[in-house]
Amino acid sequence: MFGANKGAVPQKDTALDGKGLRIAMVQARFNAPVTDALMAHCSQELMALGVSERDIDHYSVPGALEIPVVLQALAENAKHDALIALGCIIRGETYHFELVANESGAGVSRVALDYHVPVVNAILTTENLAQAEARQEEKGREAARVAVEMINLLDRIG
Repeated sequence: MFGANKGAVPQKDTALDGKGLRIAMVQARFNAPVTDALMAHCSQELMALGVSERDIDHYSVPGALEIPVVLQALAENAKHDALIALGCIIRGETYHFELVANESGAGVSRVALDYHVPVVNAILTTENLAQAEARQEEKGREAARVAVEMINLLDRIG
């Protein structure tokens, strides 16, 4: 590690405070059983971290490729402290998997950098449905924790 933050690696038990935060989730409907589970676990974890249910907004889009444009619109509104992308892309037999995974991921990152807002990428990319189902709970909860941690960190930085 370099610079003034040497040794400042976040610990697993970092206190996360979601009180007063407003967060939006953008969920793809494609592979809905998985994305519904991601959304449910993410919402539960946000509330467990102190985010009020009324401060969690939910938007639904057809698939992962549509997520970035809604994230961009939300970022332009500047009403949310963080945004969370929820989706599931399962490899098929064609190049389409790579296209959707790469383009949706790049779009999510671009919104975060262009608008200086934490955008959590919880778009699963898996080989099969079993892998997606095995990851849906932890990835949903992790997305909530990352959103709150990034808001808290950026607030400390100023």
